[in-house]
Amino acid sequence: MAENDGLTTVLFVTGMSGAGRTSVANVLEDDGWYVTDNVPVSVIAQVIAQVRAEGVQNQKIAMVVRAGHSSFGESIAALRDDLEAAGTRTGIIFVDASDETLVRRFEQVRRRHPLQGNGTLGEGITAERQLLADVQSAAGTVIDTSNLSSTRLRAIVESSFPNVGGSALTVAVQSFGFKYGLPIDCDLVIDVRFLPNPYWIPELRDHNGQDAPVRDYVLGQDDAIDFLERYVDLVGIVARGYRREGKGYMTIGVGCTGGKHRSVAMSGELARRLEEVAEDDGEPAYKVQVTHRDLGRE
Repeated sequence: MAENDGLTTVLFVTGMSGAGRTSVANVLEDDGWYVTDNVPVSVIAQVIAQVRAEGVQNQKIAMVVRAGHSSFGESIAALRDDLEAAGTRTGIIFVDASDETLVRRFEQVRRRHPLQGNGTLGEGITAERQLLADVQSAAGTVIDTSNLSSTRLRAIVESSFPNVGGSALTVAVQSFGFKYGLPIDCDLVIDVRFLPNPYWIPELRDHNGQDAPVRDYVLGQDDAIDFLERYVDLVGIVARGYRREGKGYMTIGVGCTGGKHRSVAMSGELARRLEEVAEDDGEPAYKVQVTHRDLGRE
C-alpha cells in the first residue's frame, strides 16, 4: 500500500454472528469513524485507497468483517501486515457471546446462522468459532456481550480507544442485590449491608433508594458519608493505576440484600460525588453512568 498520508487507524470489527458487531459499529460511527459493513477482505485495500483518493485526512475507518472461508484469519493477518508496513495503525475488536446467548438471540429473531447450511444452529456456531479462533487470539479488544446493556457496550468501546469518546475514565456504577448473585463484570464490589436496612421500617419498605425518604435515611446513617468520601479517594487511586495500564473503563458494583434500598441510594450518591471530581486542568476526571440491576425485581 502507499505511504500513509493522513489515515490514522483501520479497525476491524469482527466476531460471532449475533454477538453485536453492528452495535459496536454504530458506536464507532457515532464517534466519527468512517464505518463500512460486511466488506469482503479482498476489497478492503481498495476501499481504503478510495477514501484516501477523496482527500480525507486523519480518517478513522472501521471495517465490519465476517468469517466466510477457511483462510479468513490468514487473510486478515496478511492485510494487517500490509497496512502496518505502510504506516497505518490497525486494531481488532472481537465481539463474542456465550453459545447459549447466541442460540437465544437467533431464535428470538427467527434467523438462520450464516454458516448453518443444512445443519443445526449449534453446528453453525461451532463452525464459526473455528474459523475465528486465530482472529480472536490476535484481537486487542474482546468484548463479551452476553450480559451487556447497550449503554455498557458503548462505554467499553469508547474506553478501548484514546481517540474515541474523550479522555475521562468511564465509570459504571451498578447497584445490585446479593440475593440475586454478584455481577460478573465488576472491577470493584462494595457491600453496603453494614448500614441499617430500610426494609424493616414500614413507612420506607415500599419505597426505593431513588426516593427521597429512603435516600435521606440511608445517607443519614452513621458512617455512610464517611464511607463514601473514603471510597471516592480509593477510586482515585485505582483510576490512576488503570490509566497507567491503558484501561479506560471501571465497573463498580454496590450491593445490599435485595438491590432496592441501600445499594440504590449509595450508588446514586457515589456517582454524584465521582462526577464532581476534576483533573488539575478542571476537566471531569470521570464519565459516570449509573444503573440499577435489580431495582423492581422483587
